[in-house]
Amino acid sequence: MPTDRLYYHDSFLFSFDARVVESLERDGRHAVVLDRTAFYPTSGGQVHDTGRLVANGREVAVIEVADEEDGRIFHFVSEPVSPGAEVHGTIDAARRRDHIQQHTGQHVLSAAFVRLFDMPTVSFHMGTESCTIDLAAAAVSPEQLREAERLANEAVLEDRPVAIRFVPLEEARQLGLRKLPPKQAGDLRLINIQDFDLCACGGTHVRATGQIGSILVRKTEKVKQGMRVEFVCGMRAVETAARDYAALTRAAGLLSTHIHDLPDQVLKSLEDARGAAKAQHKLLEDLAELQAERMLAATPGPRRVITAVFPDRDAVFLKLLAQKLTARQQEVIALLAAGAGQPTLVFAQSPGHHPSPAKAADPGTPGLKSNMGQLMKETMAQLGGRGGGSADMAQGGLPAGQDTASLEKILGEAAGKLT
Repeated sequence: MPTDRLYYHDSFLFSFDARVVESLERDGRHAVVLDRTAFYPTSGGQVHDTGRLVANGREVAVIEVADEEDGRIFHFVSEPVSPGAEVHGTIDAARRRDHIQQHTGQHVLSAAFVRLFDMPTVSFHMGTESCTIDLAAAAVSPEQLREAERLANEAVLEDRPVAIRFVPLEEARQLGLRKLPPKQAGDLRLINIQDFDLCACGGTHVRATGQIGSILVRKTEKVKQGMRVEFVCGMRAVETAARDYAALTRAAGLLSTHIHDLPDQVLKSLEDARGAAKAQHKLLEDLAELQAERMLAATPGPRRVITAVFPDRDAVFLKLLAQKLTARQQEVIALLAAGAGQPTLVFAQSPGHHPSPAKAADPGTPGLKSNMGQLMKETMAQLGGRGGGSADMAQGGLPAGQDTASLEKILGEAAGKLT
């Protein structure tokens, strides 16, 4: 038997009496079906109510409410309640009022986008912190957002009456609804915002638009079916604006500027940081170049295998140094380790490097060139780290706790595999 939905007629009904007609388990949870209810089930983008039921002096929590295809409403409860029990239901009024503000605010905002730009809403989602509508539009400009937000809030300030009526589907088709629902049996429940919006909806709504409080558009993003607009209404809008203002004030204080000048100041700080990073990188390159020249001068011979540990350097410097060591010489292999941050290994060789004349002359040798990527994988497999790369350059990260002596030992063992 379908549940009589009391919220259809009064969205501000927060308590009611009913009888349990069915008690069952669904997915390991207790649930009851009542003959009548004011609890709203999750549907139409609006989330469910919560609250409690009192039966024979015993109170049980209503944790979730779900709508069934056969018209029944399942109330998931903290404890089972016997069929036939008379219950008194109480809804979390603060949660319901919030949902009322968000849902009616969505109707107003969606109508504003249609009135101004012919951008229909294709879906609505109510989250715990914010709400979204997806518009059938390729793009929404900042100016359009501001215009739609302004028109929506004008409708709120005008305190337009919001009425509920039930009409047959055929009659509804003649009324110019903003959105006609899919095929439905029986009468349609219409939400009429006087001279502003008419839409079929089963949700809970305010009695007049002034109860929405305010509508604050937050941001937009491109999604598969169009443009997603995030917004908040009522007390959510007040709390969100206060939180945003506090964050902006703090950020402005850190940069010694006014909140209205914060974007320009942030942009300037980013440009300064990029300039500083570029200059620092140039200095690091020069240092790597100088270090490479010294290391090459200290390693004689046509075929050079250079191993070195830098306890106070990181992976960025190590890669720069490896590139400098192998860029100008045709027979250089660099096996390097850095200890700053996560211990890092970098293995590199000159492109086209031939390991040795003996190997080059050996027809059984599979290729003339060492493979730094393979050498790194073998080394990491032994040490419990992760790494890899190409034949000419590879990098790996080691577990923490490696001292200089252990890093030197690792490099020595890797060099031994090259001979």
